[in-house]
Amino acid sequence: MFLTADFWVAISFFIFIGIALKYGAGKLVVDGLDKRTKQIANDLAEARRYRDEAEALLKAYEAKRVAAEQEAQSIVDNARADAERAATEAHARLTEFIARRTAAAEAKIAQAEVQAAADVRAAAADAAVRAAEGILRDSLKGKTADRIFDESLKEVRTQIH
Repeated sequence: MFLTADFWVAISFFIFIGIALKYGAGKLVVDGLDKRTKQIANDLAEARRYRDEAEALLKAYEAKRVAAEQEAQSIVDNARADAERAATEAHARLTEFIARRTAAAEAKIAQAEVQAAADVRAAAADAAVRAAEGILRDSLKGKTADRIFDESLKEVRTQIH
């Protein structure tokens, strides 16, 4: 067992480690490990700081998003209310316009009825006057007929108008 190469490699390794530790190699290894530990701790601290900043930014943007959504909803609500108000006003104006046009049409119809009635009366009176004139001319002759005719004609015209 003492004559094998593995045994002598192990012995050489332990002797090398002992010499290295005696002359400060252990301190170099510990210093390297401490330095690496500090670097890892610094990296972790920096990562925490970045994460905290990112969370703060996320909260800020979330608050801005909520405010923007509320503002957008407010704009939509205002626009909807304005549209409803405009529709109501337009309906009221249209109703008023229709009422005015209906009243104007009814007034024109009433005026046309009155005018038609007056025209019919005038036409009937003229026809009656012509008929009476024809009858009186045929039945009366001379100055008496002309005088009676003129008086009757004046009387009928004054009564009609």
